[in-house]
Amino acid sequence: MRGWAATRVSGVTARTTALVIAIDGPSGSGKSSVSRAVAKHLDLAYLDTGAMYRALTWWCVQEGVDLEDQPAVARAAKELPLRMGTDPSSPWVKVDDVGIDDAIRTTEISASVSKVATNLGVREELCSRQRVLIAESVATSGGVVAEGRDITTVVAPGADVRILMAAHQEARLARRAKELHGGADHAAMSATHDQIVRRDRDDSTVSEFMEAAPGVTTLDTTFMSFQQSVEAVLVLVATQTAGTEPDIALPEGDRAKAGQKVRDNG
Repeated sequence: MRGWAATRVSGVTARTTALVIAIDGPSGSGKSSVSRAVAKHLDLAYLDTGAMYRALTWWCVQEGVDLEDQPAVARAAKELPLRMGTDPSSPWVKVDDVGIDDAIRTTEISASVSKVATNLGVREELCSRQRVLIAESVATSGGVVAEGRDITTVVAPGADVRILMAAHQEARLARRAKELHGGADHAAMSATHDQIVRRDRDDSTVSEFMEAAPGVTTLDTTFMSFQQSVEAVLVLVATQTAGTEPDIALPEGDRAKAGQKVRDNG
């Protein structure tokens, strides 16, 4: 997908060729919210691949499939009647035409999804579907921001821009605690610890998302605000392609801070 070019039309960046942006990272690094904002800003499709593993987990629970039975779960992955909405303004997930956006974000699913995500048969099937969705997004929307655990290395290693979003564990815990519990006090942090630390430990047995692969740029968002993280990704997109400086406004101090924690692993 190399060779993306951009032109300015009345202050707006217009693409002349397709653009695929792959973003990986651990839980709480900000990859989902930032990826969605970047996709919206660049008028691209948005693919939340983690939601696909959650959808399969939900489907298996509904169908009475034992999550410990790896062959059965892998078969369920092949049969999963999944549809993904990729509009970043209103993404959605449907299984058998039933909207499950809220259902796949419950504590029960969060506690079980690693059993599905570490199933190699499942990963093979869902990675294949993800490649199809990326190709469809390129055809219909001119490109996509796809985020997950192994997008930069397995699903779309030829993406125009490949980024690993990272953050210190305490920062990731605090972000997820605020998201789930409305605050980052000790009780909220403790309640969130399992979802962050255990899931990352389990998932890292089948995919590498804590360290960037060669050619993947590391973006440390530990001390960045949400807006600064979005800005940093847009700057990386602009500098790693033939595009122009992104038209997003930040104070000069924030713009400088957004560029401080970037490491190129090329």
